[in-house]
Amino acid sequence: MKLTIIQIISASLPLWLPISESAAPLTTRQQTIIPLDIPPGTPVINPSNVPLYAVYGYSAWRWGPGTNQGVRLDLMPAGYTGPTHAARLLSYFSISDAHITDKESPAAACEFGWTATNGQANLPIYIPCYAPVLFSTTQVLNAAIKTINALHRLTPFDFGLNLGDAATCNQYNALRWFIDVMDGQYITPSSGANLGATNIDYQEPFQAAGLNPSIPWYEVIGNHDQFWMGSQYPTDKTRAAMVGSNVLDMSPVLFSVNATEGVGEYVGVIDGTTPYGTVIKGGYATNFATPPTVVADANRRGLTTEYSSTTNYMSEFFNTVSSPVGHGFSRGNIDSNSACYSFEPLTNLPLKVIVFDDMAKTNIPNPLNGPLYCSSGVIDAARYAWLTNELQAGQDSNQLMILAMHIPINPQNNVNDTNHNSPEFDGNARLGYSSMGDTNLIAALQQYPNLILLMASHRHINTVTPQPSSDPAHPENGFWEVETPSLRDFPQQFRTWEILRNTDNSISIVTTDVDPVVQTNTPEGKSRGYAIGTARVFGSIELTNSFSHTYNAELVKLLTPAMQAKIAGYGGPLGHLVSLDLAGTEVTLNFMGTLQSADTLSGPWTDVPGTTNYQYSTTAQSGVKFYRAVE
Repeated sequence: MKLTIIQIISASLPLWLPISESAAPLTTRQQTIIPLDIPPGTPVINPSNVPLYAVYGYSAWRWGPGTNQGVRLDLMPAGYTGPTHAARLLSYFSISDAHITDKESPAAACEFGWTATNGQANLPIYIPCYAPVLFSTTQVLNAAIKTINALHRLTPFDFGLNLGDAATCNQYNALRWFIDVMDGQYITPSSGANLGATNIDYQEPFQAAGLNPSIPWYEVIGNHDQFWMGSQYPTDKTRAAMVGSNVLDMSPVLFSVNATEGVGEYVGVIDGTTPYGTVIKGGYATNFATPPTVVADANRRGLTTEYSSTTNYMSEFFNTVSSPVGHGFSRGNIDSNSACYSFEPLTNLPLKVIVFDDMAKTNIPNPLNGPLYCSSGVIDAARYAWLTNELQAGQDSNQLMILAMHIPINPQNNVNDTNHNSPEFDGNARLGYSSMGDTNLIAALQQYPNLILLMASHRHINTVTPQPSSDPAHPENGFWEVETPSLRDFPQQFRTWEILRNTDNSISIVTTDVDPVVQTNTPEGKSRGYAIGTARVFGSIELTNSFSHTYNAELVKLLTPAMQAKIAGYGGPLGHLVSLDLAGTEVTLNFMGTLQSADTLSGPWTDVPGTTNYQYSTTAQSGVKFYRAVE
């Protein structure tokens, strides 16, 4: 048994530990959410039949066992038998694709999802338009932040990352809701007339918990942060519709080229007075004698202008009470209209994080590949030069490097399918919009062996892709690519990361999915069932799919001899803290691993019986009792 915790506590001295009202949450290494099978013969329902999601079991789930895909040695030399951990270099979390949504915006596209039918071609792409997961995006983000704060008590996070798509559409109010939840502000998750704010749970204002102020967090830009519904550069028409009272009239063919410039269908809005989010004021224009209207709201204004998709967006991150101001963006970023930057999370660790904007930037009229231009990867020559300069500087300085971006590069298809049929840059590269395609980008990144990890999101799935070196003589040139899930869509998770130094000075990346802790019958609790129901009704997963869609693993990476020598001796102790909660005379210990107790600091130590879900409750007594956690 390996001792992995340093802190030892005494029940007679509770002030040695932080006190809080919440217990430590479990991760998906301990328990997972399992969708229940839909029996044959179950009636087929459409996206708008939200009350029937539960009636017919589409949203049903149960708790299942934890999952661990183990130690992966794909990038290591043949014959390598496995690592032994020596020290923790870094601990952090990532969230992504929260897709904070203004449900009452007159410039969204609710009608297209509301009227979609089960079995319709490409049905999952209509989820951002309408699905019941849109009701409670702020509340789900708040639940994730509270869960992160609880985990921070046991394994303190050095920083956090949001990997893009903070908002579904590039509206000011949606981005503000995201930042304000992170900051712990009072949230009014509705707009315009604020319908339902007094009696519909997902519309009711609430006090956000806010991220623990000791954790700095950084922002990565996504396609939805810049573009209308994530796919089209905003136009004068869409910008006017956002702040106006008339519901947007656009082409009935949603994903046609320049669809918003057409006419024929009103996009509708969600009625905040209805518990199941009925869409109103939408449909074919011929059905309306006059344009349908809503109460206008200046806070719905678009952040993307004719001249820049990033300047107004980045500026909002300077209006914050959490750290750091700007959340990675500097005034230089705003002046240069660039969302690329790097930072060093710890002053005593040779490691930097490179945050890269791999999104489209130019409003190309009527592009040949239509709306896919804005929702897939684009790297122009200037940003490619910036990226390679950052990588070379890290290589020259003997720094480990983590690359964080929104769009993945040449990932495997999904967690079970290791084929690479999902290129994100190739289409735009063929048309000359991106300077490089997926294969060439991977080859370029493999020139920098200090790159250990590429983090991305965008596809809303848990996928781990090894990107091995093309030179068998230099396996250290390979790196790991990990995609993170969405907080909006099933499995509604975030990830924790530990970067460990091993005794042979290789690196282990331990990545773990976490389900936000939610309470039943709250907006965020209902959203969990809605997420599973949405995935099934929209066809993202099969009706018989009972897979948790989580992926936890330890990813081992070889370093160059120079980098091995550089990091030798770096890092802090392994393991986790033990936190303590008091309720009268009852003491509850929260821990990871196995809890042990002793009457003296020197032992003997024995396992504590009766621990449940990594908690142990006892009564404070006179005298002294010491506790520790081991793995």
